Amino acid sequence: MEDDPLVAELNQLYLQQVTGFRLDGVVRNGDEALRFMRNRSVQLILLDLFMPKLDGMDFLKQVRSSGRSIDVIMVTAARNGNDIAKALRHGVVDYVVKPFTAERLQTALITYRERIRLLAQNDLLDQQEIDQRILTKTVAEQTELPKGLERETLRQVEEQLRQLADFTTTQQLSGEIGISRVSLRKYLAYLAEMGRVETKLTYRAIGRPVNMYRYKE
Repeated sequence: MEDDPLVAELNQLYLQQVTGFRLDGVVRNGDEALRFMRNRSVQLILLDLFMPKLDGMDFLKQVRSSGRSIDVIMVTAARNGNDIAKALRHGVVDYVVKPFTAERLQTALITYRERIRLLAQNDLLDQQEIDQRILTKTVAEQTELPKGLERETLRQVEEQLRQLADFTTTQQLSGEIGISRVSLRKYLAYLAEMGRVETKLTYRAIGRPVNMYRYKE
């Protein structure tokens, strides 16, 4: 939900860059959103607070009172504590302040996606596992990085690995991400150390053996 066409276009662009999401529609205010949702199953809404007719907070209250299970990420210029507290009380899963960076919005989407994926696993959990699933973040978000590694590049490496179902090589990955294989190996070694990447050594008919990598879901 976004009444600014430029911001709505940026939201769509950033959403397309994160796997696991499908855009169902873009609406300009709360009234349009309620009509749009009437006969549709919606899982997640990117919601602006300041909109004409029915604003974001009143819309959020109506969604909650309807009993529908819909998650909301607030994407808004509202940054005072009262507005943030109200949004959190009404169950928003993240709060992104305009003007935002592509990295921040994509981080919100990736974190949400991973949390939903983990919580969907219907297992009996102990406290440590519950904490992990509720508070889950990508490696790029949750740790201090070693010198020479950049958070955005690490996020791109993680995201690219997620999209590949099978083992891959540094040659393939470096072409997709746009960094050298030497630099890429440092990121892969770090992810392997954190337990998020599986490695194996493949022997080919000619030449040296090749290290291959796969993301651990």
